[in-house]
Amino acid sequence: MEELSFEEAFRELEETVQRLEAGDLTLEESIALFERGQALARHCNAALDQAELRVSQLAGIESGNYRQVTSNEEREK
Repeated sequence: MEELSFEEAFRELEETVQRLEAGDLTLEESIALFERGQALARHCNAALDQAELRVSQLAGIESGNYRQVTSNEEREK
């Protein structure tokens, strides 16, 4: 999963949702696809969290108020 870019993972997640919504899968296929979708969603959320942190840090640099913020600190806000 880590080798997928955000765009690749998001595209696959969209395709997964479409397949699940179509409803022409067996129960086992649906469960497996749902699990894959959950993993893809977690991967996308992690990538977005990292991007948000980087943007926050860069915005701090440009305004002259730079302070290194850890990922845990950022999530607590």
